Amino acid sequence: MSQKKANEEIKNTCPDCGSNDLIQDNQRGELICTNCGAVVEDMIIDDSPEWRAYSSEERANRSRVGSPTTLTLHDKGLSTQIGQEDRDAYGRKLSKNQKYQFYRLRKWDTRSRIHSSKDRNLTKAMRELDRLSSQLSLPRSVKETASLIYRKALNANLIRGRSIEEMIAASVYAAARQRHLPRTLDEIAAETRMSKKELGRAYRLLLFELALKIPLADPINYVSRYAAELNLSGKATADAKQMINDAKREKITTGKDPVSLAAAAIYISSILNDEQLTQAEIAEVVSVTEVTIRNRYKELVKELDIASSMY
Repeated sequence: MSQKKANEEIKNTCPDCGSNDLIQDNQRGELICTNCGAVVEDMIIDDSPEWRAYSSEERANRSRVGSPTTLTLHDKGLSTQIGQEDRDAYGRKLSKNQKYQFYRLRKWDTRSRIHSSKDRNLTKAMRELDRLSSQLSLPRSVKETASLIYRKALNANLIRGRSIEEMIAASVYAAARQRHLPRTLDEIAAETRMSKKELGRAYRLLLFELALKIPLADPINYVSRYAAELNLSGKATADAKQMINDAKREKITTGKDPVSLAAAAIYISSILNDEQLTQAEIAEVVSVTEVTIRNRYKELVKELDIASSMY
């Protein structure tokens, strides 16, 4: 056991009775044993703010710290910048000369923050990441992961000779897979100026050069998403997920496209629950052909022996 860990255990134990049930009295600055009442430690420093807030807005107004650091900004949010409002501290409009002066100051402030080629690259890349994440409705966790992957690629000189848009799109695809919120290559390519083939090539480059650990795409993740878009009931969605789990247990999903499996499970579940979604409706939402859905549907019905339940 390390010395640091041993000291922490001694600190969290009452020296009189050996109890670990200690409470901290912030008003008195004392650490008290609830078993025997002994004061284990006194004069504890209160590191909480001296003000109180009763709402999130009031807390935000009284807080004297900045926003947390984030990888989605080229400088991680550590620098400051001159605001765009042409008004003084009292809300009065600036004169024409003052506006021009602050325009020049903003320009030099930007140049001082973005002075290297790496900074310029990251600035453009993070703007493209914001745009693509907004179009695909991705959460902040995926954006942060995508930004980290892109920064690793930039440090490994993988961006040289390739477009920023291409590498950002590949980073977003990899991050979505890692966070179990997958988006298909077709969906991402539709929001960019590149083909699915180019995007796949960039993704494979990141995968091998950065040794990324990408989990296998789970059809269940697609079931929840597409079921919501098709207004499928909760019971039918749960049945579709159970169908996918049964298919996994029977090893039917091996080597199959997870999107088509999810589409077939949704189609079968809609029939079993009398919601009667057509193959054409499902194909339009999930962006696969009706023939593919039909093939996966036949395989699931045959292997899981659910034909008797459908008719």
